[in-house]
Amino acid sequence: MPKLPGGIGHVPIAVYSCATESAAVHEAERRARLYADARHWHVAGTWSDDGPRVPLDARPAWAAVTSALSSGLIRGIVVAEISHLVEDADQFAALGVLIRDRGGFLTEAPPPANRQPPGQHERRRILLEASSGWSLWDDLAPGTAS
Repeated sequence: MPKLPGGIGHVPIAVYSCATESAAVHEAERRARLYADARHWHVAGTWSDDGPRVPLDARPAWAAVTSALSSGLIRGIVVAEISHLVEDADQFAALGVLIRDRGGFLTEAPPPANRQPPGQHERRRILLEASSGWSLWDDLAPGTAS
């Protein structure tokens, strides 16, 4: 599969998460998929464990991910947060080196950027009211609107 400069291309990756609540797992998978999709990476599979306190080498889904990496099924692993794997950034970096030695890569999907500046929602509401010809203020203070 071709790989384009900058880490963009049709690269098969695994999405891995580890959380006790299924909602947290689904959110982590969604975030990691969005990150992968933005880079045109192919999500070959999603794996999740439900025991964040369990050592990494004792997690069955993590074992499946590393097996997929060793067999060449995937070339990279994307997690939503480093806490799904390890306790701190140093451990995450060390794990990334181990994975790189096996021919793969490990990356964290950064949190989505807040693209809406503070107060933008309120400014849009005011503009919408002004353009639609009615105002919330008419109901709150009759006779004050022109």
